[in-house]
Amino acid sequence: MSLEIQNISKRYGDQLALDSVSFAVQKGEIVGFLGPNGAGKSTLMKILTTYLRPSSGDAQVNGHGVSEEKRKVQRSIGYLPEHNPLYTDMYVREYLAFTAKTYGVSKERVDKVVQQTGLTPEVRKKIGQLSKGYRQRVGLAAALIHDPEVLILDEPTTGLDPNQLIEIRELIKTIGKEKTVLLSTHIMQEVEAICDRVIIINKGSIVLDQSLSELKGGQQQIVTVAFDYRVETVALQGLPNVDKVENPGGFQYDIYFNTKTDMRSEVFDFAHDNGLKILQLHQRNTTLEKLFSELTQK
Repeated sequence: MSLEIQNISKRYGDQLALDSVSFAVQKGEIVGFLGPNGAGKSTLMKILTTYLRPSSGDAQVNGHGVSEEKRKVQRSIGYLPEHNPLYTDMYVREYLAFTAKTYGVSKERVDKVVQQTGLTPEVRKKIGQLSKGYRQRVGLAAALIHDPEVLILDEPTTGLDPNQLIEIRELIKTIGKEKTVLLSTHIMQEVEAICDRVIIINKGSIVLDQSLSELKGGQQQIVTVAFDYRVETVALQGLPNVDKVENPGGFQYDIYFNTKTDMRSEVFDFAHDNGLKILQLHQRNTTLEKLFSELTQK
């Protein structure tokens, strides 16, 4: 296992932040780590990155204990915190070369992560000149500079525009094919778009640990579409496997399907046959959001 957490508990005085948390993550797996504020996510990530010591229990990162082998753990982990700390007055290549020197890796590694993270067009700019999407890429490049086995990403897509969000999603999915990724986020759509598995923590305890494919079994599919013109909901109700159609406002429609088959192609065909342009189209489901709400409000 690349990442193995074994009965970790953490106390801050009388407050129990983590209560015997256990799970394991394998190489090539992207795991969404969810929980409300104060659930214990940040505490566990700080323990895994050796910033905090657990009160009891242990964790292994690439076979190294977080309490006894801090340096080896630090070399095995790449960490992108929520508030990506960067030296904005440094040039992209300069900053990554500095980070490489800190880890004692060759400058050739800089060229590799620049290419891997799509930073080539911006590499000669100062970090302060970059968009937030490219700053996130710089943070990911810095986390990857020493070629770690495990990546811990804390809210990596917060505040990105739709184009930047898609780019970072695809980058994380590509990286996740070769590494172990633990991704903390509050955005359910990000979990569904990126992750293989979902872990939900509440009040310091794991309340759900399940693969995304299992969660999707039997759930209702919702396709949200915005056209360039208003259509009658009864026309959309004529699509196959439709339970109901809602119009939350304007030219946007939520179409509820009772099938696992991706129905976006049917919506595309409907638009084409009726001379409509699609301005927005995405698929989601209610199960993960409902589960999160139910499990974290008990």
